[in-house]
Amino acid sequence: MSADNAVNAGRPALDAGRTAADRRRGLRRIDLRLLGRAALLGGSGGRDGLPDAIEHLIKVHRTSWPDAGPEAIDQLRRAYVLAESSHRGQMRKSGEPYITHPLAVTLILAELGAETTTLTASLLHDTVEDTEVTLDQVEQEFGKAVAYLVDGVTKLEKVDYGAAAEPETFRKMLVATGSDVRVMSIKLADRLHNMRTLGVMRPEKQARIAKVTRDVLIPLAERLGVQALKSELEDLVFAILHPEEHATTRAMIEAHAAGPDPLAAVAEGLRGVLREAGIAAEVAIRPRHAVSVHRLLLKRGGTRLGGCDFGRLLVLVAEDADCYAVLGELHTCFTPVIAEFKDFIAAPKFNLYQSLHTAIADEHGRIAEVLVRTHRMHRAAEAGVIALGDPNASAETVATEGETGGVRVDPTQPGWLARLLEWQRGAPDADTFWTALRDDLAQDREITVFTSQGAGASGTVRLPAGASCVDAAYAVHGSSGHACVGARVNGRLAPLGTRLRDGDTLQLLMDDSATSGPDRSWLEHAATPAARIAITRWLTQHPAVAGETAQDRARAVRPSRTPDAAPAVDPVAVTDLPDAAVRLARCCTPVPPDQVTGFVIRGGTVAVHRAECPATARMAASGREPVPVRWRDDSPAAGYRATVLAEALSRPRLLADLTEVIAGQGIGIVSAAVEPPQEHRVRHTYTVRLPDPQALTALMRAMRSVPGVYDVYRARPAAGGA
Repeated sequence: MSADNAVNAGRPALDAGRTAADRRRGLRRIDLRLLGRAALLGGSGGRDGLPDAIEHLIKVHRTSWPDAGPEAIDQLRRAYVLAESSHRGQMRKSGEPYITHPLAVTLILAELGAETTTLTASLLHDTVEDTEVTLDQVEQEFGKAVAYLVDGVTKLEKVDYGAAAEPETFRKMLVATGSDVRVMSIKLADRLHNMRTLGVMRPEKQARIAKVTRDVLIPLAERLGVQALKSELEDLVFAILHPEEHATTRAMIEAHAAGPDPLAAVAEGLRGVLREAGIAAEVAIRPRHAVSVHRLLLKRGGTRLGGCDFGRLLVLVAEDADCYAVLGELHTCFTPVIAEFKDFIAAPKFNLYQSLHTAIADEHGRIAEVLVRTHRMHRAAEAGVIALGDPNASAETVATEGETGGVRVDPTQPGWLARLLEWQRGAPDADTFWTALRDDLAQDREITVFTSQGAGASGTVRLPAGASCVDAAYAVHGSSGHACVGARVNGRLAPLGTRLRDGDTLQLLMDDSATSGPDRSWLEHAATPAARIAITRWLTQHPAVAGETAQDRARAVRPSRTPDAAPAVDPVAVTDLPDAAVRLARCCTPVPPDQVTGFVIRGGTVAVHRAECPATARMAASGREPVPVRWRDDSPAAGYRATVLAEALSRPRLLADLTEVIAGQGIGIVSAAVEPPQEHRVRHTYTVRLPDPQALTALMRAMRSVPGVYDVYRARPAAGGA
């Protein structure tokens, strides 16, 4: 479902009718004592026959969904009655009746604009887990959708799963979220209320829950775009895990709040500018929450923050075009801080977020950060996927493009969640899944890479920021990513460990032979759980390869007999010097029809060099006279040596494949050496004995056909002598 469904037919903007205080970041705290009293004293004492305890819930729900009819209200009433009767007699550790918890969770979701089905499931989310109510009863009374959501957030029993209960519960929730994102919406609201009331727990349990919230729930809230929940969860975790820093930050915020806010003057000046320009806009001060202030303080190196650093200006307008009109006025009438400008409208974040970010300085030098967005963007920024409503809604409920300013992408569709659901299938146990999940969620930004596979085939793949070519291989080819032997990034050969950037073009070089496979060094370059799990599984299944190091594969390999300086028995080149022996120089290994020259060396032997060999220039410069030499017209068979280099992408069995190809050409290997790999690239050097000069071209062509080999060339003459 696209974000256009954020506004259903007849539904007003979320900000309609709210005061400025209501629009502040964060959600209203719920008075649990009042909720508890209402839950204990009345079944239907409120107006319109509603229980007192949910009268406020209905009011909040109708603020976002004014068209919620009698059926919706009756469904919420019945859900409350079932929840209250099921939880009756149960108490929270904080002392309130247990029913206050599902009520509080449901109010959080109602304030974010959740629709009736989500609120119904939220009221019932602990009934199956903690009472005698069954899923069949929930489905019979409220339908399959509500039952699915309740099942999705129901924890697995420790009796059955032991220490794996928590990670396996999260796995179950994420799989359910893949079909209906409202599962995770309920879980996030549930965790927020639990974190608000965590003070009654033992300190060690508080810390454990806070760490899971930090590592798993907060990143999920970020990815689902629910900033209102994410911000408060961050502050609650901050207070538990870093109490001293939190206290210091809170003291700074309170000290700032005690005096006049310099942002108010900047905001008033901005309102005047927009009035003169005829742009209808709402300008408000958006206070930073504690973690945001702390991060800014760290960014500034711990120096004191200025008066304008404790908040940002928020400008809300009606249409997308108005955002850019406001930006024009900001950069014209104030001094812009260009380095702070970001356009998340043209390039939205992957979690629904859209906004223009900039910073300006007024005539007094006060610098203020400014966020510019439409009311629709603001609702999506605060509520994220909750603002989408029912992901299974019919097409008739989708708002028109003109009403929402363009088609948006639902972040619950293939992307980060699809990748997560894919790799979790391969996680062999709860510990592997739990570790991989935390690593995956720590990657909070995505990039788009354009893939090219030749023959006109192309596509795109979305990867977490920091992903390498190894990650891309498994993202594109799944388990067949093992067959990747190299990559071209933006047209150039690159090591498999190359970190990809947004907008890169990638061509993966694949080897379909059964001998292809990763080595242990790939794990150093794999950033995604999908790649790491697949590589680890392959190495486990192939222990011989897993134990082989890159240095092992790069050992120099030389035949038992390696001719050195001895001249050939039947020389292939001749000189006019009488009785002079002739030998081919080892430094450049000339082969007909190379242009050659000769020099007399020790013992009166004539060494034959290629004309471009640096040794010829060195000897000529020392005053030694060149000797004319020429190739024999009747050169004997097996009389030519050549040194050939092959540059390739390192992989298992490369040496075996190259030597097999050389032997297949009927050519003998005099010596061979393999240099240690450098960033997955390796160089092989072969000195071979050719049956005839023409065999060299065919040999080099055959070597280039070996998978992973990207260049074959004759040895460039070295600076050494003969």
